Amino acid sequence: MAVDVLIAEDEPSILESLDFILRRAGWSIAAVTDGDAVIGMLRKTPPKVLVLDVMLPKRSGFDILKQIRADDMLHDLPVLILTAKGQAKDRRTAEELGADGFITKPYANAEVLDEVRRLIGAAQSG
Repeated sequence: MAVDVLIAEDEPSILESLDFILRRAGWSIAAVTDGDAVIGMLRKTPPKVLVLDVMLPKRSGFDILKQIRADDMLHDLPVLILTAKGQAKDRRTAEELGADGFITKPYANAEVLDEVRRLIGAAQSG
């Protein structure tokens, strides 16, 4: 089954919220809840966009993003970083590692939808 958006998020209420708003927008969704599962899922079922939490069990989102950008097969995958830590340092780290978007929790649903829409559009046109 094709997946539009893979969500990597360990907080059940946030995962449920993201799943709901993205499905309602018409996208197919898959989810993982720890950092170790992300790369395996990306290889098994490559999505159009990855929504990646920074603070995941087992491996941080930044470690995962670094691995994605170093991987020939996954290098061009659009990645939207979600973080509860909104410090400028985290945004700078995300940008330096090659994140395509950055959203701070708590977020507005419309903000997430707009970013995912933008990244899927960019992936399809690029």
